[in-house]
Amino acid sequence: MKSENDVVIVEGVRTPFVKAGLDFKNVHAAELGKQALKELIAKTNLNVKTVDEVIIGNTGTPSDAVNISRVVALNAGIPKEVSAYTVHRNCASAMESVAQGFDKIKSGMAEVVLAGGTENMSQMPLMMSKNQVAAFEALAGARSGGQKLSALAGLVGANLNQVKDLVTTAPFSETPNKPIISLMQGLTDPFCGINMGQTAEILAKEFEISRAQQDEFALSSHQKALRAGESGIHAQEMTPVFLPPKFEKYVSADVGPRKDISLEKLSKLKPFFDKKFGTITVGNSCPITDGAAMILMMKRARAEALGYKPLGVMRSYAFMGLEPERMGLGPTLATPVALKRAGGMKLKDIGLIELNEAFAAQVIACKKAFNSKKFYEDRMGLSEAVGEINDDILNVNGGAIALGHPVGATGSRLIITLLKEMQRRGNVQFGLATLCIGGGQGGAVIVEREN
Repeated sequence: MKSENDVVIVEGVRTPFVKAGLDFKNVHAAELGKQALKELIAKTNLNVKTVDEVIIGNTGTPSDAVNISRVVALNAGIPKEVSAYTVHRNCASAMESVAQGFDKIKSGMAEVVLAGGTENMSQMPLMMSKNQVAAFEALAGARSGGQKLSALAGLVGANLNQVKDLVTTAPFSETPNKPIISLMQGLTDPFCGINMGQTAEILAKEFEISRAQQDEFALSSHQKALRAGESGIHAQEMTPVFLPPKFEKYVSADVGPRKDISLEKLSKLKPFFDKKFGTITVGNSCPITDGAAMILMMKRARAEALGYKPLGVMRSYAFMGLEPERMGLGPTLATPVALKRAGGMKLKDIGLIELNEAFAAQVIACKKAFNSKKFYEDRMGLSEAVGEINDDILNVNGGAIALGHPVGATGSRLIITLLKEMQRRGNVQFGLATLCIGGGQGGAVIVEREN
């Protein structure tokens, strides 16, 4: 039943998603966010003076834009009087921004919120080791040539003779002072000490998921994404991104889905995280990706007063935690809580599902867990399974294995993709957007299509 206090999602826009190191490698995350937000404002003809808050998710935290939400907002033309802040919940940062927008509107603290996420994973920096930092400090304070030479030797992890003859100096990759790759460090859990791919290996073994099953799932993701791209479905949620510095060239389509992919090619890829016994490869995992996705949320009464026809209503959300080494199961724990908060709904009431594809094994494990009575008895004390997920309603336009997963932006992308498809179909009332979260959490959002 409609209420003037409903939180409605008026519209959503995302950039193309591009594999790291390609077209967006020189496009700052703030620029990606700005272009997505400006398009959203233009598409909705939004009077920016009506905006109460801007909330944007980001995980990389660029040093030159530490509150990237404020930078994006001002550059997109939001008045300086409108406050903006950045949120970080790892893979669910953009979903967290939408959840906080929901809470602000529900509580009466705001009526118009711009929420979403932006991420440039290409630009996550290399960091210095402690030894390198100490060497640079020594170099900065050195007065004599000998002191500078000694400091330089410490910097590259070589002896003085090697510094004098740089031809024989070992490259950084072979020294104890090699740079720290912040992206790899960020994708490694500090609690359990393993990276996200290794958590997927755990699920593959525990749920007895074969390499063939994973590769088949990955192939399907690419095939669905290609169909959606070629038919113009993805274009309905995207805005082209013009590339600096001249802004003459632009990217208008996702750079990830592969036309030449096949089971034969996928099967030839070697395991990446457990090279001896593993089944997780770069082919059945999501690629490192750059992109942004923004959403306009409003109190229903305000949306109607402004003449908007929303995409849908946000009914509930939930975040739940679990052990970090099984973080991929997060959706199975957050979803039943979100369903309960949406008025006691059941999974069978859901007509479309967007479940983020961090890894094929992770999605398959979630599907098995969702349909396991024992899993829910042990995990949540429930008397029955949440239910079976029908492949016909899951990630129908492809998922992150093909499209990519810019961690700070995926949460809002899932919601946009879901609501746009619900509107296209016209016969789906409720949808679920859910994802696993590095560190051992899961997030879920329930939406209802607006007639």
